[in-house]
Amino acid sequence: MKAIIPAAGLGTRFLPATKAVPKEMLLVADRPAIQYVVEEGLASAADEVVIVNSREKRAIEEHFSPNPELVALLRERGKNEYADVVEYVGNLNVTYVYQDEALGLGHAVLCAADACAGEPFYVLLGDVLVPNNNMLPAMQEVSDAHGGASVIAVMPVPDEEVSRFGVIAGAEVSDGVWKIDALVEKPALEDAPSNLAVFGRYLLTPRVMELLSDVKPGVGGEIQLTDALDALLAEEEMYALVIDPKDGFDTGTVSSWLDTNNVLFNRK
Repeated sequence: MKAIIPAAGLGTRFLPATKAVPKEMLLVADRPAIQYVVEEGLASAADEVVIVNSREKRAIEEHFSPNPELVALLRERGKNEYADVVEYVGNLNVTYVYQDEALGLGHAVLCAADACAGEPFYVLLGDVLVPNNNMLPAMQEVSDAHGGASVIAVMPVPDEEVSRFGVIAGAEVSDGVWKIDALVEKPALEDAPSNLAVFGRYLLTPRVMELLSDVKPGVGGEIQLTDALDALLAEEEMYALVIDPKDGFDTGTVSSWLDTNNVLFNRK
């Protein structure tokens, strides 16, 4: 089972910093943001993390590559703690595929189709950090309880923020678990079927990858993951796990990235 991390975006909200440094490599407390996401993927049922990268973002690959020369130099200078960290990161089980055109989240996920080989897979959005690594195992439990169905993490949001997110329609079937009837992208508050917004963690069946190959480009010429999930609902059941807002952090804007840094730095 693979955990897919889309990471080929331009990071435009963080320009000019991301002109030279990938957004995913910006520091959050004591490590680059993407390292949290990779560690979360490997702490789940996944045996490998597949990063969907841009060929221009070599810094991501260099971060997760072994560097025995640096490790040896650090040990020679008595900096064993730093050597251990560098060695650990270089040994994480990460592979790469490439998205050569920015054609949307659905297209990014589809780029990893061969790596998934017809198995269920996770999608972890790199803007969202879950430092305690507890979300994916909880989603797996929900999937196992419902015959291997797809599961999406959702989070309650205030009324004034509903229109910023995709939200789910459905009904609660057990404590904190909803059966999804529809996904509604950025609805007006009066049209929103709930206040449960998609959070950036997905556990998806192999059928999603098949459906993505047939999704047509939508607004802006992009292939949307939501369109494949909508099509999946006509064939398979899908569930949502309601997560505690304290369990995850959004780093998609400069202000939310700063807030996340403050919280996680003070936890150290």
